[in-house]
Amino acid sequence: MTLSRCLQSEAEPPADQPRPAPPRVTVEIVIPVRNEERDLGPSVRRLRTYLVHRFPLAARITIADNGSDDGTWARARELEEEFGEVRAVRLPRPGRGGALRSIWLASDADVCAYMDVDLSTDLNALLPLVAPLVSGHSDVAIGTRLARGARVIRGRRRELISRCYNLLLHATLGTGFSDAQCGFKAIRADRARALLPLATDTGWFFDTELLVLAERAGLRIHEVPVDWIDDADSRVNLVSTAIADLRGIMRLGTGLARGTITVPALGDPRPPGRPGRSAAAWPNRSTQ
Repeated sequence: MTLSRCLQSEAEPPADQPRPAPPRVTVEIVIPVRNEERDLGPSVRRLRTYLVHRFPLAARITIADNGSDDGTWARARELEEEFGEVRAVRLPRPGRGGALRSIWLASDADVCAYMDVDLSTDLNALLPLVAPLVSGHSDVAIGTRLARGARVIRGRRRELISRCYNLLLHATLGTGFSDAQCGFKAIRADRARALLPLATDTGWFFDTELLVLAERAGLRIHEVPVDWIDDADSRVNLVSTAIADLRGIMRLGTGLARGTITVPALGDPRPPGRPGRSAAAWPNRSTQ
């Protein structure tokens, strides 16, 4: 028997003994994709390399193919076969929000995160994003391109739209977070299980809806100023997305005002960014 064969037989348990369980995953990072066969491979390899060599927590990458009709799913399966830290999930319906909701609700990780497939955010912000959640200091964490310390490269039009949208959220829903739309977020899994059944949007408004619900629940939202380089090949339709967001704001605001959306009290009754408001100021909060 060769030396390599001996070492292999010593390392492997006998056939009648169960293999050891895989290590517990602390962070599950979801990459929602639809028709991204060109960028998926390079982005996943780049993220995996970072996680293996520079990220101190046990992590898994989950590719969430939602409604692709090109070669994205085949590429996702290839990556799953190639890397033990990568898994691929196929969801028939398009929609980033629906994909995140489905995978986060079923996650066995302590922290659920997601990032856009173009990796516009510098990966060095990943540990500052999830560390406050792992430690229990915060409940939700978001990357922000609009806070002091962020370094952003993008066109003036997108910058203006982003700032106007977040100002609209502040004015209509009384939000305290600075950037609802940055594709770089994380949430403690127990908090996700409590809030996700209330988040009904399956598209781009999902981020905003989840953050508003988290804030109304009194959860602590941690913000990380990010280094961001906008994807010049972004396929987001600004007009249709803006219309869907406006409809989402109206639906969410109406539901909260009328009490048809009841948010459980999960944390501090005074939401971040609104230190002067007591629990009585949020009539839609349930203390059950």
